[in-house]
Amino acid sequence: MSRSPVDDLHRSSDWSSVRVTVAGLGIAGYSCADALLQLGAQITVVDDSSGEAQQQRAEILRTLGAQVHLGGRKEPEVAQEHAAGADVLVVSPGLPPRAEVIVAARAAGVPVWGELELAWRLRGQDRPAEWLCVTGTNGKTTTTLMLESMLRSAGRRTTSAGNIGKPLVDIVMHDDMDVLAIEVGAPQLPFVESMSPLASVCLNFADDHLDHFGDSSAYFHAKSRVFEHCRVAAVYDVDEPDTRTMVENADVVEGCRAIGITRGVPDIGMLGVVDDLLVDRAFLEQRSEMAQEIASVADIHPPAPHNISNALGAAALARAYGVHPDAVRQGLRSFEPAAHRIAEVATVAGVRFVDDSKATNTHAAATSLRAYDSVVWLAGGMAKGQSFDELVSSVADRLRGVVLLGVDAPVIAEALARHAPDIPTIVIDRPDTGAMRESVAAAADLAEPGDVVLLAPGCASWDMFDNYAQRGELFAEAVRGLQGR
Repeated sequence: MSRSPVDDLHRSSDWSSVRVTVAGLGIAGYSCADALLQLGAQITVVDDSSGEAQQQRAEILRTLGAQVHLGGRKEPEVAQEHAAGADVLVVSPGLPPRAEVIVAARAAGVPVWGELELAWRLRGQDRPAEWLCVTGTNGKTTTTLMLESMLRSAGRRTTSAGNIGKPLVDIVMHDDMDVLAIEVGAPQLPFVESMSPLASVCLNFADDHLDHFGDSSAYFHAKSRVFEHCRVAAVYDVDEPDTRTMVENADVVEGCRAIGITRGVPDIGMLGVVDDLLVDRAFLEQRSEMAQEIASVADIHPPAPHNISNALGAAALARAYGVHPDAVRQGLRSFEPAAHRIAEVATVAGVRFVDDSKATNTHAAATSLRAYDSVVWLAGGMAKGQSFDELVSSVADRLRGVVLLGVDAPVIAEALARHAPDIPTIVIDRPDTGAMRESVAAAADLAEPGDVVLLAPGCASWDMFDNYAQRGELFAEAVRGLQGR
């Protein structure tokens, strides 16, 4: 394969003659364009949207010397005019790989970089921060924040980045860090080439983002790229065969080790659980004869099964970086979970109300439901083409009742009728946010003392709410209203 003139570009290169088209003017795209302008590149920005946020960012970039083209024309026209004439195309993660601007660039032989690839190239050349990458269909944010807490407890200069927090390009350009805890979503991964993290983990894999990638195979291939060029550890879940396959097929740096995590007793080269203790049999010299205690299940909040896996994933990356077991334990103890992830809202009349609004796909909802023995399940929203048959059949024995809301409530109701016809099911038939208040009241009526009313929608929120956060906040508000009854 012939090399491109941009293959060797890095932070200290001469960018003055480099023509870069940035596709997408969201937060990541704006950060990329701004950084490249600072380096002196010739920047053109295209976005087929022209909302208020894009207009504001465009105005700033134009004053800095960029050409910006928003909305007004069909994307193929923009693609042919701007992508094909660039030296490199930098794409925002919101653009699917089959977007016209990407197709046009590839047809013209123009290299395509994502935010991760650009950020990797823009790292400082003098002792750049190490990268620890976290992906998976579910659990990414929790694991990344656990990892950040462990690194801080070890006294390292660090922050969480990527899908969460400050844009990664901004961090590598302006912040002096020892190591970064990077949450990586699948849409960020198709366009990485030179990125070489110290260690990566894929926590799990289930169908999601199919509207973005087109099919499960393309989604799987994108997720797998988190392990490309790993240098020290490629971490997978022993109980998630897909993650093992990703590691087995990964093109890693020679000497990189495959490290397993399991909620069971670990074999050599794994981290796992023994008698409610998290132990390491991977990152110690005597691993063939002993295990190193690194924390207790009691140090994990909440200690739900999937959260134990999250903690093990974070611990494996921290240990790969060299964090002492005491700092792993302290990091877990001081960790504060992000909002709307198995968050206990209140107990009313002996019934616990739990907000897991972030469970926006069936895999996440199933994981959440399996954490409790008797549940009134509050679900629904935009199903994104998912089937709920497997989910319903696998958790039917835990369901006291079900309350459904949102545009695709009938999809879940049909699955319940097929696989759990005896479970009381209530459908709230109203399209506004007031449906949450009615749903919580209906769920409270179905619940008995000792039950959990669990908001684990299994669906996106955009049909009725601004985002999953608003959905969770309205759930909590409705629960607080019950306390006054």
